[in-house]
Amino acid sequence: MMITVSINGASKRWSIRTGETLLSVLRREGYLSVKCGCGTGDCGACTVLYNGRAVNSCLLLAAKADGAEVRTVEGLAAGDRLHPIQEAFIDEGAVQCGYCTPGAVLSAFDLLSRNPSPTEGEIREALSGNLCRCTGYVKQVRAVQAAAERMRSDGDA
Repeated sequence: MMITVSINGASKRWSIRTGETLLSVLRREGYLSVKCGCGTGDCGACTVLYNGRAVNSCLLLAAKADGAEVRTVEGLAAGDRLHPIQEAFIDEGAVQCGYCTPGAVLSAFDLLSRNPSPTEGEIREALSGNLCRCTGYVKQVRAVQAAAERMRSDGDA
């Protein structure tokens, strides 16, 4: 089966197999920031933005992405300029080993696109689907708070 997907703003046409997940197609096509963690939607390593919302690509059949807009963490930067969320994750030391970072950044992007001034509780809820063994989440929460502040002051929210 052939599908057409807008991936990070570029139209792509891919051949997929019946029952194949979006995660497996993205990895095969070279989008390596999308990680295979648990395969059950519990860890968030495979998070992508699907029509603007954070989803677990390991649970989404690739066929459902036909005609959809998909964004990976590679699609957040504007050329050489990192997105404020990416900058904040680096500045706050919320990247550690990096395995969970793309999914957490995209979950934060989803949250801040809907709520430019989230509470700490709302940030923790938004990140709750992204398991991290390195940071203890405190740095990630601080990074989202810092990114929200930057985006509000820059008018990016």
